[in-house]
Formats: sequence, structure tokens, C-alpha cells
Amino acid sequence: MVETLIGRNFGWLPTERRAALAHIARVIRKDDGTGDLAQEFGGAYRVVLRGTDPGLPPELVLPPRFRLDVTRASDVQIVATVARLIGAYLRSLEFARDETGAFSGSPYDAFLVKNHLPRAPASGESDADYSRRLRARVDALKHPRWVTPQDGTLRLHDPPFAFGPLELAGLTVFLAEPGLRPLSAGAIQRGGIGNCVASHPAPSFTDFGVHNTGAAQSEYDALHGPGRFAALVIPGLRTRNANPEAYLPASPRHPDAPGPFRSIPNVNQPALTDLGVWNVYANPALPRPQLRLHALLCERLLCPPDEVLTRAVARFKTPGLRDLGHSGPYLHTGRADTLEAVLGLYAEFSAHARGGTMRNPAPELQGMALRGPDITALAAFLRALNEDYE
Repeated sequence: MVETLIGRNFGWLPTERRAALAHIARVIRKDDGTGDLAQEFGGAYRVVLRGTDPGLPPELVLPPRFRLDVTRASDVQIVATVARLIGAYLRSLEFARDETGAFSGSPYDAFLVKNHLPRAPASGESDADYSRRLRARVDALKHPRWVTPQDGTLRLHDPPFAFGPLELAGLTVFLAEPGLRPLSAGAIQRGGIGNCVASHPAPSFTDFGVHNTGAAQSEYDALHGPGRFAALVIPGLRTRNANPEAYLPASPRHPDAPGPFRSIPNVNQPALTDLGVWNVYANPALPRPQLRLHALLCERLLCPPDEVLTRAVARFKTPGLRDLGHSGPYLHTGRADTLEAVLGLYAEFSAHARGGTMRNPAPELQGMALRGPDITALAAFLRALNEDYE
């Protein structure tokens, strides 16, 4: 969290780490408690962080491990405390759950309850296997009981609290998998196979992995022409790491590195694009995530690092799908304004993946077959995952 506060996410350059620390500490020290938020939440930062003022309401008294005397603390100590508090707050943000621990806030969750469908994996059951068990139960429904606005409300979303035939059709497409054999031409033409659970298994609707769905290639080829992303020269591991100032993003050791492969594509600069995880894997400036990334990118126990780096091209973190109404615009660039646009991209790149015209395709794309009605139904289902998440 400290690196987030003093890094690129908040607009600081690698050369400005000390200035960032000093700025955040100065904001904390000089706060006089007269702002509207300060008046609502206990007063000046120094009062709240000390945690001993008798005037603080009980709900605003910090536990001892989060307290700090701002008047005596260093800049580093202040920023570390702020980071711990923000981290604690973020970890407290959870979707609604009932007394059993099952998700309970969306129309989809209400549909599961009304139809006595399983709402969570059994003990020892993976999310993928639970999703397949759920699919079998959904397929066996003879007389579904629909969710209507009488079953709940959504204050923070325009669509009503509902789960009807269209949403069920979307759930069926979402859960459908291609089977053990490659998709036939007839199956592709018929559509109705989302293969979504390959990367978004229920009930959290994410595998917490990294995937290439074509977003980077779509953006690049839209500017430079079809096939240009596939032809883009990308250095191998040895070349990249031997010259980080030319190929890798800026870091404290190489503050002036241009990061061409972590850039916004430019019609006048064809060397610029965003390769996602490629910029992180085996990057000496980022040692902490390497073991986890290697495991995500390579299913085998041993993989040559060069091979893993190639697999990392254009992969991005898999988002969760709950409450997507508060997540737009979509994709890592925010290029898609609607869920239908995202699903259309998946339909397009599933064809590219099967046709060999997609660079480093996610394997699950080849098992996807979507047509117009499928996209409409899938979008309706995804909106049924909305809830009043604040």
C-alpha cells in the first residue's frame, strides 16, 4: 500500500519518492480538522491517529496497533500508518453475505435461494467443480421461480431487482463449457457456449488469475491495422533485462525508463503498447510477486523463464464480476462503455483464437461460441450480479 501511495498510481515519478513521502506527511501534520469530512469523522488527523482524545466517539477510536503520535513521528512512519489504515479499510469491503457465509446481496443470489440451488462449494470442492454442479442443477430446473422487485430492491442501480427468463438464459450460457473435444463448426454456429467459468467460476466469479482476452491486441490493431500486434517485435527475457532502461517501466533504479510496453498505443509511435503482466514477470525491480506469477503463468513445475515471459504477453488480472454496474468503463484501458461491448470483444477474439490470428490467446477463448442473443442474455445475467455494494 505504501508503494501505491507514493508511486505511479497517485501520479508520482520514481524520482519523487522522497517528495511523495514528505507531501503525504505534510497533509497529515497540517490538517486543522475544519474540513467537512474531518468534522464528520473525529477532527484533525493528529487527533484521530493519536486515538486518546476523550471527545472521540467510540466508533472512531482506533485500536492501539493503528495509533500514532503525529507530532513525533517521521514521514516514513506517518505514511506507513496511513497505508495500514487504508489496507484495513479495503480488507473490510465485502459483498453481502448471510449467516451461513454465502453471498446474498444480488438478484442472482436470491434466485439461487428461491430455487433451492447450491450457493457455495461443498467442503473440498473447487470453485470450478461447484460451477459444474450448479450447471447440472440449473439444467434440471423444470419450473424456475423468478425473482421480482417484490423480493428486494436496488437503490444504487437502474435495473430492477429481478432475475427472469432472460437472466436464466444468460446464466446457462455463462456456465456452458465446450466439453472434451474442440468445438465443431456447427457448435460454433449455434453458439450458446460462454465457457466463462474457465476464468470466472462461481461464487466469486474470478479465478484470481491473469488472462489475455484480446484487449491489448484490439486497441493496438485499431490504430495500426489488422495483424500489426501479432507482428510487433517484443524482446525476449535476456534482451529485455539486459537493457531495462529501453524496455521496462520506470523504477527507482531506472527512473527515466520510458516503458514502451506499458504505454498507451499511439498512432504515430508503433513501438508503444501495453503488454500487461509481461512488464512484471521476471522484472528485477519487482521481486515480491514473482513466485506467484510464475505459478499462474506455468502449470508445470519447471518452465523456462523465456517461455513464461512469452506466455505473459498481453495478460491482465481477471476481475471479479459481482456488482459490475459500479465497475465501468470496462477493460484495463476503460475502452468499453458497456457489458455488451466487452462480450462482443470476447466473441470476436474467440474467433481469432481458433483461427490462429491472436497473439498469445487465452486457451479458454477457443472454447467460447457466442452469437447476438447470447450476448444479450449474458449481459442481463451479469447485471443480475449487481447489489447495493458501498
